[in-house]
Amino acid sequence: MATAVPTALPLRPPAHQVSPRAVRWWQLRALVTLVVLVAPQMIVLVAMGGSAPGWLAWTAGATAAVTLVYTVVVPPLLYRIHRWEVTPEAVYTLSGWLVREWRIAPISRVQTVDTEHGPLQQLLKLASVTVTTASARGPVKIHGLEDHAAAELARMLTETTQATPGDAT
Repeated sequence: MATAVPTALPLRPPAHQVSPRAVRWWQLRALVTLVVLVAPQMIVLVAMGGSAPGWLAWTAGATAAVTLVYTVVVPPLLYRIHRWEVTPEAVYTLSGWLVREWRIAPISRVQTVDTEHGPLQQLLKLASVTVTTASARGPVKIHGLEDHAAAELARMLTETTQATPGDAT
């Protein structure tokens, strides 16, 4: 008696890169973080004038230096690493620079597809797509897509999941 062997999903890196504008988005996010971290320290330094402790200026400078190095080094790395692909069988993502995360979500498990356009993303005409599945690991997210590509991806995923048999649980 022959038993049916399930078809294996191909184990290969996803084919598509995110938009090159995602580099600028990641850099702007890092600079916003810099402002949020350093501005209060600078306000205290200015308010206290000459009586401010020396370590406060040192920490503000160190925070600025680390954030600026991150802003220059990490976003180009993220661009080279982040990949995504959608096939009739699954949604694939590869992300992370310190901890690499490779996610595969079978199309039959997709429950919802959402797009997100934050303020910086709107400025750069970018978007993120979130694919919610019946997984305890959480949704699969594709960040840094061109806004029209994200809209098309969401449309295509919605059509594909509606046409795919299964209960997404």
